[in-house]
Amino acid sequence: MAVQPKKNAMPVQEPAVRARNFKEVALGYSAEIAVAEAGRCLNCKNRPCVEGCPVNIAIPDFISRIKAGDFEGAYDMISQSSSFPAVCGRVCPQETQCEGKCTLGIKFEPVGIGRLERFVADYHNAHFKGEVKSPSPNGKKVAVIGSGPSGLTCAGDLAKRGYKVTVFEALHLAGGVLVYGIPEFRLPKNIVKKEIETLGKYGVDIQTNVVVGKTLTVDELFEQGYEAVYIGSGAGLPRFMGIPGESLKGVYSANEFLTRSNLMKAYSPDCRTPIMHARNVAVVGGGNVAMDAARTALRLGAENVYIVYRRSMEELPARKEEVEHAEEEGIKFEILRNPVEIIGYNNPEDRRDVKNGFVTGIKVRKCELGEPDEKGRRRPVEIAGSEYVIDVDCVIMAIGTSPNPLIKSTTEGLDVNSHGGIIADEKTGATSKAGVFAGGDAVTGAATVILAMGAGKVAAKAIDEYISSKQTNY
Repeated sequence: MAVQPKKNAMPVQEPAVRARNFKEVALGYSAEIAVAEAGRCLNCKNRPCVEGCPVNIAIPDFISRIKAGDFEGAYDMISQSSSFPAVCGRVCPQETQCEGKCTLGIKFEPVGIGRLERFVADYHNAHFKGEVKSPSPNGKKVAVIGSGPSGLTCAGDLAKRGYKVTVFEALHLAGGVLVYGIPEFRLPKNIVKKEIETLGKYGVDIQTNVVVGKTLTVDELFEQGYEAVYIGSGAGLPRFMGIPGESLKGVYSANEFLTRSNLMKAYSPDCRTPIMHARNVAVVGGGNVAMDAARTALRLGAENVYIVYRRSMEELPARKEEVEHAEEEGIKFEILRNPVEIIGYNNPEDRRDVKNGFVTGIKVRKCELGEPDEKGRRRPVEIAGSEYVIDVDCVIMAIGTSPNPLIKSTTEGLDVNSHGGIIADEKTGATSKAGVFAGGDAVTGAATVILAMGAGKVAAKAIDEYISSKQTNY
């Protein structure tokens, strides 16, 4: 039978409708569509898709089970490698990872691996009535700092090995970037909650409102009997451009803007968390966070939302699907533009540019692409005399984040790089301090959820070997 050349389409809300609500955009495959999409898999012997997955899910195997209608069997197969299939099926950049390696993609569209993973996880969450079997405890304690995807993955893998794992989270709710960074319309928070509750059934204890470096230190964790510590504290320190006007009222970091909306529910009419409901918004940046901020601003009532990005559409680092959804919803792309100043004033009668006033616009300079940089991307070169002002009353900076320096500043013997990231071995997550491991954004800077999960898996294995070797040497 001939292979269907294109993926089965993902049902979605209509753009005009979804642009004004926070319900999930993608509605998910039905069982019938999932089986049809699974039928497109060639079941390659060399399994290149597995190579492209940072957590090495046995992709052809779980797809074969979908094809046979064994959806719970498919979930069990995924769960051997991933603790968060419902999350990964929604937010992973499959197009550059598993699907990017798909053999079918050489000639046709690749198999919709992410869509199938999401279907399997959602099916399990809706139908599974059994009990999770807790592993036998081994009497050893491990502390995990941060309850984002990296920390929770490490915690889950260690708990399944019998460790008593305690996760320390600085915020009042577990989930890290999954709850404060990714909007409801891309990742419903009840999905995250369900995945975290599953970890609790394995014995993972999560303590919120604990700021390691303030409430307690890494050294104090060892004094309390923890035999190893994993740092998965993410990269939550926002970056700014250093241009005039960044102190004006109406300028946000994407981190703050999304945290107010996602974690603190500012989008809800019943919530008292303040957030700016601007009429015209400029979002500076071109990554997934920029798309999330722009689409959130639109849903909060903005009439015009602009993505201001200094390279072309071809260089946009955001997922293709997110860019397409943003365009469908009416987000405007100011491409090959670099901000040089944020304009503001004190009150409607006084339109002079003043410090600490209110935003009225963002001045941008046109760019053209020059020679490639060290990463292979063509450098933006500003065109002199090409400045103009875009009228906006809110500017959101989405140009990246850095690891928070708090843990390093309170931990002796922990080496960091010039960007503030903890230096850790790629193969083990081991740091310069004995018994301390690290991974995810705290090491690499802002990256993807699945890469952070991969780092957590690597570290869990290394921590198990480290503690076992200590016992052998006694």
